Amino acid sequence: MVFRSPFPDITVPDVPVHEHVLAQAAEYGDRLALVDGAGSGTRMTYTQLVQAVRRLAAGFASIGVRKGDVIAIFSPNTVAYPVVFYAATMAGATVTTVNALYTAAELADQLRDSGARYLVTISLFLDRAREATAEAPVDEILVCDTAEGCRSIQELMAIDAPAPDVEFDPAEDVAVMPYSSGTTALPKGVLLTHRNIVANMIQTNSVLHMGEGERLVAVLPFFHIYGMAVLMNHALANGATVVVLPRFELEQFLDVLAEHRITRAYVAPPIVLALAKHPIVSSYDLSSLRLVLSAAAPLDPDLAEACARRIGCKVAQGYGMTELSPVCMVVPDSDDDLPAGTVGKLIAGTEGRLVDPATGADVGVGETGELWVRGPQVMKGYLNRPDETANMIDEDGWLRTGDIARVDADGNWYIVDRVKELIKYKGYQVPPAELEAVLLTHEKIADAAVIGVLDEEGNEAPKAFVVPAAGAALTEDEVIAYVAERVAPHKKVRRVEFIDAVPKAASGKILRKELRAREARVRS
Repeated sequence: MVFRSPFPDITVPDVPVHEHVLAQAAEYGDRLALVDGAGSGTRMTYTQLVQAVRRLAAGFASIGVRKGDVIAIFSPNTVAYPVVFYAATMAGATVTTVNALYTAAELADQLRDSGARYLVTISLFLDRAREATAEAPVDEILVCDTAEGCRSIQELMAIDAPAPDVEFDPAEDVAVMPYSSGTTALPKGVLLTHRNIVANMIQTNSVLHMGEGERLVAVLPFFHIYGMAVLMNHALANGATVVVLPRFELEQFLDVLAEHRITRAYVAPPIVLALAKHPIVSSYDLSSLRLVLSAAAPLDPDLAEACARRIGCKVAQGYGMTELSPVCMVVPDSDDDLPAGTVGKLIAGTEGRLVDPATGADVGVGETGELWVRGPQVMKGYLNRPDETANMIDEDGWLRTGDIARVDADGNWYIVDRVKELIKYKGYQVPPAELEAVLLTHEKIADAAVIGVLDEEGNEAPKAFVVPAAGAALTEDEVIAYVAERVAPHKKVRRVEFIDAVPKAASGKILRKELRAREARVRS
């Protein structure tokens, strides 16, 4: 059974990413586009943004950047990040965005795999950049600020030359190549065309309506597809003001929300958790907030409700993945009476199916199955991995997400868990996310994660890694009993380990592979 978006179909213009994003800039003019929220006071209007992009694109062309080259950006969020991104695509390059937390070895792996010719970074990251490029050489390292021995983007922008005139095939030319593990553990370059990115911006307009007067806080990293697509591309294409932060620090984040009168906060679940539970939140005036939208990882419905009640605004969810450019489903701005736990409706131009992983048969409303998605946002494929691309996307264009989902009669979708992460306890399926949601309702638990481990009988059983709340006294038996009272017998947590912090990616996803590695070390 094919489920279709309830929103009208879209027409995707045949233009590259930078052209679409900057198309309305003349109209926006002196409206603020970007603000440094970390204290430097740097501000950039839409007119200045366009001028800076065009000058840097000319500078890139002057040093030899040509269509098809790959430029890697290794940087935290800065006001300069979007300038580098759009200037690179304007010069015809493909951008590969690199996790700002990467070690030199991880950076070298991505530079080598992507075939990057240029690396744009900041002076603070130069030690890692130089170590990485010793193993995976690039033509040149450029910096967004200043550093001895490196040219800066400001030097390139000072070059007196016109912006390059590059011919694009938006449906084929790759605009950005972020890295994702997809449904396997090995990071792969995800080929997203100009058309993929532009289509997803237009599709997202069907559910999220931004414009003049909207102020966003960009605390999610631009190197991650969520931050890149929603806080950079979608926000700037619609004329919002984006207040940029390089990392999440709760007090600084709250200062920005209050001082800049932020209207929309796009976040991941750990930030929702902080907003719901941290005592300092009550000291801030957050009355300007109209929406907190969480994505990138499952958000417990009770946690969402607690956050909404505490800060007095709508808390909703969206769903997507890098391979979908990334948005697939979002709770529309117009939906105020939300069913608990929904990640929203299919955005315009998107189709969905639910497929039983065991039988391969489609299932219907109210049933659970692996979510398959089709639409113009589906990636072109994985870089140099045709077999993995074929395993991910079938011949009819359906992308297998690896997520277990269901849909109700009103078209509201719910993500149950990952196919790979389901724990099989004596033949029963146990979703880790469900147990994590239960654990987070305990007043003495600040955070938690669940994985499957082998018990004495050789069964895969749920184990909880628990971060106690500050000053809380908590025992393993107390945690086990708490969960047992709230779930079916086969879902009970069998073991508990107390830890200082749950390992998470910058997007907020729990890094279960690190917990599995920790468990393996203990057992060995």
